[in-house]
Amino acid sequence: MTERILIVEDEKSIARVLELELKFEGYETTVALTGSEALIQFREQEWDLVLLDLMLPEIHGLDVLKRIRASDTTLPVILLTAKNDVKDKVAGLDLGANDYVTKPFEIEELLARIRANLRMKKPVDEHLHRFEDLTLNESTREVERAGRQIELTPREFDLLLYLMRHPKQVLGREQLLNAVWGYDYYGDTNVIDVYIRYLRKKIDFGEDATYLQTVRGVGYVLKEQPHEAQA
Repeated sequence: MTERILIVEDEKSIARVLELELKFEGYETTVALTGSEALIQFREQEWDLVLLDLMLPEIHGLDVLKRIRASDTTLPVILLTAKNDVKDKVAGLDLGANDYVTKPFEIEELLARIRANLRMKKPVDEHLHRFEDLTLNESTREVERAGRQIELTPREFDLLLYLMRHPKQVLGREQLLNAVWGYDYYGDTNVIDVYIRYLRKKIDFGEDATYLQTVRGVGYVLKEQPHEAQA
């Protein structure tokens, strides 16, 4: 599977060079030119590593790092810093950055640091699925949100498991029906809507943010959305 790197750099010329070099090395990349855009990209997609410049418009790189670490403590983050920014380097490392390179840098050194940080990523238990503060253990069939135990029926569990295996991906009702109920199920796809309502009551009710979102006319997506942002 192609590893995905988020490039957060406001200098377009540097961002373009990084994008081209990383794509040449076989990585999939996306560029964010501001701190706000970086946080949107971070929340919208799954990443294997982030290259993070500190001097960003709108939101400073250190604040971006804080917000990343608030929801993901294992994602490798490499800071791109100016030569004399010793305080920012120290602050960034204290906030949870994994590494840093100083501008101007040699691309070979940066590539080596990227490879090293990707190698150091801890192996993930394939039976343990996490999305924000929601955890599902496939082996024990236990589900928790922020430490709160959630009791699910077998069908609710299987539906949530499929959603958590495909986070931030829009899944159609027919796709969910075939994956969870099986191709030999001849009932109506409305059963998906019913079970999504069941899951929402157990997972999202009373929480500051909801995870089970409706995509009208298509299906559903597991994606964080604050209550105030909902229609």
